[in-house]
Amino acid sequence: MTVRRPLGAAVLVVVALVLSACAGLPLGGPVHVGKAIDEVEGPPDFAFVPDGPVKDATPQQIVEGFVAAGSGPRGNWEVAQEFLTTPFRQQWQPQANVTVYRPGESSISSPAENEIVFTVDPVANVDATGSYEPAEQGRIPFAFSLAQENGQWRISQAPDGIVLDANRFASVFQSYDLAYFDRGWDTVIPDVRWFPSTNPATRITAALVSGTPSPWLAESVRTAFTGEVGLAQPSVPVEAGVARISFDPAIRDLGRETIARMKTQLGASLAGAGILDVQLLVGDEPLDVTAVPTRSTAVDTRPLVLQDGRFGFLSGNDLDEVDGFGQALQSLDARAVETDAARRTAAVRTGSGAILRVPANGEYTELDTRPGMTKPSIDTEGYIWTVPRDQPEEVVAYGPDGTAQTIPSGWVGASEVSAMRVSRDGARIAALVRSGGRSAVWVAGIVRDENGAPVSLGQPLLVANLAGRGVDLAWVDGATLALVFVDGDQRVVREQTIGGQGTEVRAPDDVVAIAAGNQSGSARLLTSDGSLYVQRGSWQVIASDVSALAVQQGLPG
Repeated sequence: MTVRRPLGAAVLVVVALVLSACAGLPLGGPVHVGKAIDEVEGPPDFAFVPDGPVKDATPQQIVEGFVAAGSGPRGNWEVAQEFLTTPFRQQWQPQANVTVYRPGESSISSPAENEIVFTVDPVANVDATGSYEPAEQGRIPFAFSLAQENGQWRISQAPDGIVLDANRFASVFQSYDLAYFDRGWDTVIPDVRWFPSTNPATRITAALVSGTPSPWLAESVRTAFTGEVGLAQPSVPVEAGVARISFDPAIRDLGRETIARMKTQLGASLAGAGILDVQLLVGDEPLDVTAVPTRSTAVDTRPLVLQDGRFGFLSGNDLDEVDGFGQALQSLDARAVETDAARRTAAVRTGSGAILRVPANGEYTELDTRPGMTKPSIDTEGYIWTVPRDQPEEVVAYGPDGTAQTIPSGWVGASEVSAMRVSRDGARIAALVRSGGRSAVWVAGIVRDENGAPVSLGQPLLVANLAGRGVDLAWVDGATLALVFVDGDQRVVREQTIGGQGTEVRAPDDVVAIAAGNQSGSARLLTSDGSLYVQRGSWQVIASDVSALAVQQGLPG
């Protein structure tokens, strides 16, 4: 018999925690910002202390207690190991993976004597490297075998890894950005990983120094840590906000630029753990090295629009024009615009669907006139990317000279692409796709040759499944996308971490375009009637008669 029930309470908390329930989105009336859908609370500043096994517990109680003890990572999940037989403690690998499931969506059964099956509705899986990936649909059973040891039931066989509901996961684990470089060593690229929030400096440092980039990203980034040098000690002490990282003496044999890049990667990676600075040492001796400068991918925080024949940045009721574009964009009937960081070139889709390269002098080049092309996106090397919506494998990037560079395979496995956007660092590309009858967000690394020309895409990574077809997307920062999709008869804005979780709020009706600033909540929405919306407690109209909402690829250098 299967008994469907919440997991038994088996955790004591050092301080009280109040979790707010998610509020539903309104189905009618004026548009307001709702509570984020599927949002879970961030990690509080305390540690869970799980209960160990109680005397004479039943097999079901032992399994329930063991699962609950997954919230206690201290000592390599030492409390969870108390639920195991002595021989099995040497075999069980708690750090192999984490299965994250929907709160309250679990059941427990006993199909045979001394066997317990704990079944969950999964949300995501986090592998041994800390990489997060949404789970496929379908419930997952976890089978446990039990045996008597000293007169008490203990688990003698269990899957490696731990199982946590989504709220508990967000309280025990935290996301951190491992920092890598683009292929030109100019820009820091984040690779999101999830680690227990206890002693994060040690975990982050080990993952960066001894690990590798996520497979989907590996061919598109570089790292100064290539295996020649290791850590002299595994732990990373932190004093007054400074992490002291001790390396093998072999680090002295590396070039000064390599060591400087190491410091840059470590500093950027550890910043998310509250580390203010890093000090590289050999023994007790600090290395005299300064981090290398990197290129910012920030954009102007003001909306960039085409309005009444003028192209520029909105600031209140004023429009600060960008020289050279306004008249050309208006005469070309520009409906989608993305500018490069220097604001010398724009990738444009016209009302007729043509894809153009438009320089600031207005002397445009027609690149593609096929029907149904996605909005174009311009990368750091000046290539303009687009793809036919119904031919996802036909991705093309047009070089600065107008030459078409066909990208082999493109979005293989997809049946449709509704939007596609290159990241501001030029190392990745995101898309809203249909695959297997479902809508989803994919991202892939851009593989380039030694001259910076794109030659292929890496294996696409599933970032999120969506409840309906995608409309448009934009990059918020190096690790976050903002996107619009249609769910039934309403539009929804989702902010999505690449390698993490997402939040959703209802959007105004008839949204056709989205752009973003540099932080959460900075999305700007354009509706089909030319109204421009921003979030100020609720969606508010800040401009009308807007012909195009432009996406920016950075700030002029």
